[in-house]
Amino acid sequence: MISRAEQSPFSKWWWTVDRWLLFSVLALMVVGMVMIMAAGPPEAERLGTPTFIYVNRQVVFICVAFVLMIGVSFLPPRWVRRAALLLFAVSYALIIITIMHRVETKGASRWIFGIQPSEFIKPAFAVLAGWAFSEGARRTGLPGTWIGFFLLPITIIPLVSQPDFGQTMLITIAWSALFFMAGLHWVWVVGLMGLGGISVLAAFHFVAHIHTRILKFLDPGQGNGADSFQVDTAIDSFINGNWLGKGPGEGTIKRILPDSHTDFIFAVTGEEFGIVGALVVVSLFAFIVLRGLMQAARNEDPFARFAATGLLVMFGTQACINMAVNLRLMPAKGMTLPFISYGGSSMVAMAITIGFLLAVTRKRPRSEIAADKRSRNPKDEALI
Repeated sequence: MISRAEQSPFSKWWWTVDRWLLFSVLALMVVGMVMIMAAGPPEAERLGTPTFIYVNRQVVFICVAFVLMIGVSFLPPRWVRRAALLLFAVSYALIIITIMHRVETKGASRWIFGIQPSEFIKPAFAVLAGWAFSEGARRTGLPGTWIGFFLLPITIIPLVSQPDFGQTMLITIAWSALFFMAGLHWVWVVGLMGLGGISVLAAFHFVAHIHTRILKFLDPGQGNGADSFQVDTAIDSFINGNWLGKGPGEGTIKRILPDSHTDFIFAVTGEEFGIVGALVVVSLFAFIVLRGLMQAARNEDPFARFAATGLLVMFGTQACINMAVNLRLMPAKGMTLPFISYGGSSMVAMAITIGFLLAVTRKRPRSEIAADKRSRNPKDEALI
């Protein structure tokens, strides 16, 4: 046991961090490792690679992610803002370099140096947008709301150019939630909804693969493409699993399901652990989001409330999109299931996301919060 009287950095962290959030995320990591052991070997054999290559790599990714998540969670709010600013700048530069080099993978330029920069810009954007809107709501003399307003187009224009509509949608949803928290007028609500509708229609008419995916979603019987096969096979996985599943490692449909270790790993969960197992995974995600929002609502620091909300909306929305695609509730979209799908960029970026969340929701004395607010007065240029 760690004594409350102990004054070491670890002791202070242990008694201020939200341990329910921490252990829930660790549970997700364990579930993810179990599912990679189930889905990884069949996918590796199907692609002609070493049987346990995905399992071995995922172990490394999880270890790196765990260390990074814990390390980031030690940061005080001021250093969270600084880390987010640095991460945003580096990720943005890498996205621009990716667009300029135009090395396409599956019709998009998203990868450079073995990483996907758009994954890392998401947590940085949520923190910076939360900081901007919180400062705008707290101080009328600082144009924080306008900074937060223009941060969205600055971020998503390069993403659309890749193109990466999935990350663009996630960032826009998180930004909209923060904009709503900042107290926008109902006129802005109607305007943003209209703009969102126009954007969807424009993408449907002018982007070929989105047009095809939406049509296949609306009329599944009209096409036999890869998207239709993946989604149809995913549904078969849930049907085959029934309520209690076939048992760990006993699934068979995963052997013919493309991307069963990444985008469609939730379908593997449904086949091997049944609807009950799938509901356990859904409950874990729901608990993390609801627990985080409760902690954010209790926090007296406006920045912590805004930043935590942005991070949680992005985290929860990504999980919902992945699971909805697996259940054919929305058109196919290549998006990982946080902490469960295989992938280094996704795993590490999600670790940073939760690290930021744990950092801003840590319990802090009122005197410390007041001191942080005083350090950000209008005469102080060091706003971050």
